[in-house]
Amino acid sequence: MPSAPILLSRRRRLLPVALVVLLHWIVLTVLQGVSPVLPHRAASGDAPVTLVTQLLPVDAAPVPAPEPVPLPLPEVSPPPLPRVPPVPVEIAVPDQPGDITPVTGAAPTAEGSGAAPAAPVEPTPATPAPAPQAPPVSAPAPTAPPPAPEARRYVVDMPPPAKITLDVARTDADGTEWSGEALLAWQLNADSYRIQIEAGIRVVFARVNLVVLKSEGAVAATGFAPITMTEKRRGRAMTATHFDWGKSRITFSASQASYELPAGAQDKASIPLQLAAIARGDPKQLTGAIDIFVGEDRDAVVYRFTVVGQEEIDTKLGTLQTWHLTRPPQPGSYKSRLDIWLAPAHGWYPVRIRNSEANGAVTTQTVNNIVLDHSGS
Repeated sequence: MPSAPILLSRRRRLLPVALVVLLHWIVLTVLQGVSPVLPHRAASGDAPVTLVTQLLPVDAAPVPAPEPVPLPLPEVSPPPLPRVPPVPVEIAVPDQPGDITPVTGAAPTAEGSGAAPAAPVEPTPATPAPAPQAPPVSAPAPTAPPPAPEARRYVVDMPPPAKITLDVARTDADGTEWSGEALLAWQLNADSYRIQIEAGIRVVFARVNLVVLKSEGAVAATGFAPITMTEKRRGRAMTATHFDWGKSRITFSASQASYELPAGAQDKASIPLQLAAIARGDPKQLTGAIDIFVGEDRDAVVYRFTVVGQEEIDTKLGTLQTWHLTRPPQPGSYKSRLDIWLAPAHGWYPVRIRNSEANGAVTTQTVNNIVLDHSGS
């Protein structure tokens, strides 16, 4: 039996080995989850024991990680479609059938039938037979336009000379409101007349004229027969319109235009009084379309009036019974609307005049006083 010092020396030599094995055991236990089995400690005095380590697998199998469940995709609603204004009729429908070129090789299908279009059939190659030559078709001869209808002839009764003052109320396109006063005055002699129209607005305590119209001419069987009309607008040069009844021509200082001068033609200053003369001649003439050729500052067009009806209007002279005539916009001629109210109980004088411009501005002149003028008689 070895002595105690020798045995102690052996144990000291085995101690590092045991520590190394213990460190390996700790590392394997932590990293791999193994459970080593160690023998019982040897009793004192026994022979040296060799340590054997056996690695055993863990009884419970590792639980596999659950497969990730894909998240449901959020329901995305389609973006709203832009609002497209409807196509105007003038663009959607051509003026003539020839303006549309049909697409060849496509058969029309009924909308909403749900049937799929038939598959195209490949033609069988064959030698085409020569097509017979069609005889040339001569183009139809252009038809002459129908003759223009003869202008209506009216029985007229010239209104007596007077001075009419009117209140002016104007609303601009942007909503700005103005107020002012207008004067419609005319004088009649044996064979001539003179008309003057002034329209202005009030600025503080002053009155500013916006437009001044002057018409001079003769008295004819057709009514007023203008010879010269001048127009002066604020900030613009004066213009003149000339009626040459000898040559039957109408010309303008502001343009090179020239027109044939028909009987009964008027200017912008005389047109309200000419309507009064027609109504005084015979109110039954205020039916249908009342066409009057009117010379303006640079051009001449036909004013077409129609009777809206009989209306009551409130004025500073009281409530007046009137006949309402209107000249609506006419494409290619004028864009504004002109309304005139004639009062039968006051010599058929114009007691209200309204001009509605295409941009939305409206100017209304309403009578506030009528004074007969016998200075020129």
